[in-house]
Amino acid sequence: MQSFVVHWGYLALFAITALSAFGIPVGSELAMAYCGAVASGLVLSGGHHFNLGVVIAVAVGGELVGSLLGYALGRFGGRPAVDKVGKYILLTHRDLDRVEAFMQRRGDPFVFLGRLVPLLRSFVSIVAGIAEMTIVRFLVFTLAGSAVFSAAVAGAGYGLGSSYHKVVKDFSDAGYVAAALAVVAVALAIAHRIKVLREERALPAGAHSATLEPSSSSKLDA
Repeated sequence: MQSFVVHWGYLALFAITALSAFGIPVGSELAMAYCGAVASGLVLSGGHHFNLGVVIAVAVGGELVGSLLGYALGRFGGRPAVDKVGKYILLTHRDLDRVEAFMQRRGDPFVFLGRLVPLLRSFVSIVAGIAEMTIVRFLVFTLAGSAVFSAAVAGAGYGLGSSYHKVVKDFSDAGYVAAALAVVAVALAIAHRIKVLREERALPAGAHSATLEPSSSSKLDA
């Protein structure tokens, strides 16, 4: 990732943040922090000279573009995609109904706060699109959350300066342990998900509706 940023500069940062916001976790946090560290003047970057304000602006711009693409994917491809591949990724229309019911109650804070949480922030846009959150509200809360997150991460890199590489190495070492725990958690989650789907399929038709909020017929208010 760093070599990509070193070679392409701001364009690389824009691409990385856009991909991450679209739903492909590619380490946008590290890219922002690295560019912030380079902006401090204490980290070499292969000839590129970054400005902290421009780094934040480029990161926010990339996140907005990627978020819009993720939103479009969720809004126009959510239910049709579940029809085609839902059984392979353990999703049903009942799950989409639950997403819409949740977004009906907590949509605005979910989008804003979700943009502040690493990993989760990569999927916020798709969820908002599936729930058909109004585009204006989506953009407002996405912009606010992305601006706060980008400024905080790039600013942290700027503050670290030459200590950036040491801190990243320490986090990378801890990341191996976190990755192992994540694999176990995902395996348990998949096992639980399969169990839930089997139980739902065993219910009489319509028996689940009483447990759900109004779904696809109740979209988010403007």
